[in-house]
Amino acid sequence: MQETKYNGPEMNAKKVIVLLVTAALILTLFLTRTCKQDPVVDTPAEEEVQSKPQDYIYISPFDSLFRLYADSVCDWKMLAAIAYVESKFDTTARSHRGAQGLMQIMPSTYRHLLARMGVADTMAQSVELDIRVAVKYIDDLGNLFSFINERERMNYILGSYNGGSNHIFDAMRIARKKGINRYNWNSLSPVLASLSDPEVYNDSVCQFGSFDATETLNYVKRVNRKYNEYKNQEHLFQAIEKLADNNK
Repeated sequence: MQETKYNGPEMNAKKVIVLLVTAALILTLFLTRTCKQDPVVDTPAEEEVQSKPQDYIYISPFDSLFRLYADSVCDWKMLAAIAYVESKFDTTARSHRGAQGLMQIMPSTYRHLLARMGVADTMAQSVELDIRVAVKYIDDLGNLFSFINERERMNYILGSYNGGSNHIFDAMRIARKKGINRYNWNSLSPVLASLSDPEVYNDSVCQFGSFDATETLNYVKRVNRKYNEYKNQEHLFQAIEKLADNNK
C-alpha cells in the first residue's frame, strides 16, 4: 500500500490550539442557545407576541393617547367619541366660535385649564396637549356634577362641554322650581330647551339669561350614539377574538 502524503499547510501547535478554541466557543454558543430555548408548549416567540392582535378596536390614529389619558375619568372610547363629534379627528379644525384643535376647546378655556394643570401657556397646541386639556376639563365637570349618579353624569358633562355648565345649572334650577326631576337628563332636556323662552329665562332663578339649547341637546345625543357604536364594535371584536382563541 502506497503511503499517502499530506500536501496541505503545515498544522503547527499554534494553529491546532486556535482551531480547538474556536470549536469550543462554537459548541458553547450552541449549548447556551439550546438551553435557553423555550419548550414547544411555552409562550410564543417575541415576533409572534408583537404580531398578536390587540384586545381593543382601532378607532383613530390617536387611540393610544385616548387610552393613556382617559384613565379613570371616562372610558377612552367616550373620549374618542367626543373627538369625532367635535372635529372628526381633524387636528386643524376651527369652529365659527373660535374653538380649535382635535377636542375643540375655546382658547380662553384652554389657557385656564393649562394654568390649572401647571403647564406654561402656549398657543403651539399639540394633539397630546389637546387631549390632556380635554381630560382635565371632563374631570372638572365630573366633579362639578358629582352629586348626580354615575350613569347620568356623563350627559351633564357632555352638555356642559358643549354649552357651558352655567346654562345646565339654570335649567336645573328651573326644573326644581317646577317639580321636575333635575337629576335625569331626559327629564331636564325639555327644560333646557325652554331657556330660549323669555318667560323662562326671565325667571329670577335663571341667572345666565337666554340659551338656545338645540345644538347642545343634539350634541349629547350624537356623542352618546357614537360612543355606543364604538362599544358595540369593541364587543364584536372581542367576541371574534375569543372565538379565534378557542379554535386554536
